[in-house]
Amino acid sequence: MPSFTLDEVMQALGTATVLEEKLQNFRDVVTDTRKITEGALFVALKGERFNGENFAKDAIEKGAAGVLVSNGFAYGEPLQGTVIMFDGDTQTAYQLLARFHRRRFDIPVIAITGSNGKTTTKDLTAAVLSAKFNVLKTQANFNNEIGLPLTLLQLNKSHEAAVVEIGMRGLHQIEALAPMAEPDIGIITNVGETHIELLGSIENIAQAKGEMAEAIPAGGTLIINNDNPYTAAMYKKAKPGVKVITFGLEKDADIKASDIVSDGSSTTFKCQLGKGGAACMLTIPMLGNHNVANALAAVAAGYALGLNTMEIAQGLDSLEMTGMRFETSRKGNVNIINDAYNASPMSMEAALRTLGEITKGKGAIAVLGDMLELGDVAVSAHEKVGQQAAEAGVKALVTLGQLGEKIAAGAKAAGLAEVYTTSTHAEAAEVLKTIVKPEDTVLFKGSRGMQMEKIIELL
Repeated sequence: MPSFTLDEVMQALGTATVLEEKLQNFRDVVTDTRKITEGALFVALKGERFNGENFAKDAIEKGAAGVLVSNGFAYGEPLQGTVIMFDGDTQTAYQLLARFHRRRFDIPVIAITGSNGKTTTKDLTAAVLSAKFNVLKTQANFNNEIGLPLTLLQLNKSHEAAVVEIGMRGLHQIEALAPMAEPDIGIITNVGETHIELLGSIENIAQAKGEMAEAIPAGGTLIINNDNPYTAAMYKKAKPGVKVITFGLEKDADIKASDIVSDGSSTTFKCQLGKGGAACMLTIPMLGNHNVANALAAVAAGYALGLNTMEIAQGLDSLEMTGMRFETSRKGNVNIINDAYNASPMSMEAALRTLGEITKGKGAIAVLGDMLELGDVAVSAHEKVGQQAAEAGVKALVTLGQLGEKIAAGAKAAGLAEVYTTSTHAEAAEVLKTIVKPEDTVLFKGSRGMQMEKIIELL
């Protein structure tokens, strides 16, 4: 729990006023009155549908030592705790406290962004580094303007490194968030069509992701995917004095994979560490070349921090994955692949290709939902996914949602005969109950808003 004195809070915020001073020490920083601990500072965040300032009194009554409010706070009757008014919105204040706290620790911070694979790469990077360091990592995918400070505020004296994920939904967001973490190492996994509805073009997406490259200070390290043309070009954005490390499977790269072999539950590959450097065999408990690429980014971070091949391999063995990322399991006598956390054209293609590789055209069923936020390319992107499902050799395709019907259309046009369209989770589950045979492998994937995992729960 991060502790602050009143003086430290005022120093972190820069422009703030103490309206009422009762206590000068805060044992924690919280934004949810349900998580108030004795002596905490309650930061009253505001949103479109809520206003934490309405709960300032409640926070004090639950044991908070103070509350942090905006300059729009309607100050009425005195509160039995310290009241700090920030000259701006409290979300910014929360981030400033997180940055102040991060600066207390002279440890490497690795920040990760990209259109796909951020969370998987975060988990892999934390695993690699855990062989040498006690690592703090972003939980789940808390990678936005609230999630990132929440992670940074968990830093304590036991931590020797931190791995954080930074997402974006527009230009200048990474530019605004990265300085809070002050990363020493930045990883950009790839650039794809995710959020194209919000940014308008893949070039704009690349520009937004490139803000990570610009955020790394001289003396730091930028790690980029050399197989993706947009990320490969981002070395140009690095500041003078920033070391650039490339990774890849296809193009020449500093950290390169070859001889990739999967056994149905894990993947082994040869990894070259540095051009002309040592090579080693590594194994990840995951499937798909896209996950090998994610692992290479993690290896690159370990390489940048001086880990040897034995430590890198040991770290990968300790991998703890965030759920619903190509998560394999057995349900009765059927193989389930739960990749339902999110979807984009790039990740759909990778998942279907991997499904085809591990099933070799036998007993593969794809259950696919809408990919959201694709704007003008939505119809063509979904039709292409249907084509890719057919090319992957699935025996059947079940789609969910209106755009899912475009996936179905693309699959039929590509010659797939067994195609089903559904509009509810229950309907999709009923279809599966009639078509799934013993030892089939069923992939579930769609955008987060589609909640494809609910179909699994209904089976």
